[in-house]
Amino acid sequence: MRNLRSMRTFFLALAICCVPAASFAGVFVSVAIAPPMLPVYTQPVCPAPGYMWTPGYWSYGPAGYYWVPGVWVRPPMIGVLWTPGYWGWGGGMYSWHAGYWGPHIGFYGGVNYGFGYTGVGFHGGYWRGGVYNYNRSVTNINVAVIHNTYNQRVIDTNMNNRTSFNGGANGIRATANAQEMAANRERHYEATSEQVSHRQMASTNRAQFASVNRGRPRTTAMDTVNGRRYNQQGRIAPGIQSGQMTAGEASRAENRQQSIDHQVHQERQANGGRLTPQERKNVNQRQNNASKQIHREKHNEAHAPR
Repeated sequence: MRNLRSMRTFFLALAICCVPAASFAGVFVSVAIAPPMLPVYTQPVCPAPGYMWTPGYWSYGPAGYYWVPGVWVRPPMIGVLWTPGYWGWGGGMYSWHAGYWGPHIGFYGGVNYGFGYTGVGFHGGYWRGGVYNYNRSVTNINVAVIHNTYNQRVIDTNMNNRTSFNGGANGIRATANAQEMAANRERHYEATSEQVSHRQMASTNRAQFASVNRGRPRTTAMDTVNGRRYNQQGRIAPGIQSGQMTAGEASRAENRQQSIDHQVHQERQANGGRLTPQERKNVNQRQNNASKQIHREKHNEAHAPR
């Protein structure tokens, strides 16, 4: 057993040694199995001005791969953009290159994460005068709440490629260009505490494990870290598929969520894109009631035909 552990340690070290030096600081884990394909999902609406989109990705833990939902987050400072992490093949292993914040977008393996991340650069927005401007053609923006927008068409010739790793058999064939290499040498900032908390939350949810969902995670995207609306929406579809909820129960659950969404939209419009503490408390109470109702409907005696 000791020899087996020693051999595994040797091969992990060998894999890391084969990673280019420019990427070394971002390598945290190496595994022998390729990550699943990227799931197809819809981007939730941006919750408020200043939030930036961070794409979903497959992370790895003791139970194997698990999906970390795409989410809108607050950047650590003005003027920085998010370069997503990616899995890269080298030395017989798949190594994770962690994402980072920086003034320009660096190399992220050529992976097409969507929503402006086509595999090269970023087309979803830019900073000007301390204000972040959103490209409406590739991001889900409520223009009644967010006014600093523009509309620029993005031609994505790689839109149907859902491969989630670079190199190796069936991997993406992409290398860093001069601009990406220059961005890699700039000062970088780690993922924020919100992003770390978001990843940790996904790692404890069995429904996100690839071994459980077979590459189809229950929650693919969220409006904010710990966002309730997308967590609860993710409980409805499996309820129908498993027969725990009837079509009528699912429809009522969807209507409750839409009613809550409408309330939040109206109150944010009235308050410059934000909710007051009392409004937030009221919304949380309604979400609690909706969550309890979903639980009751999934555990009552009414079942959908299988």
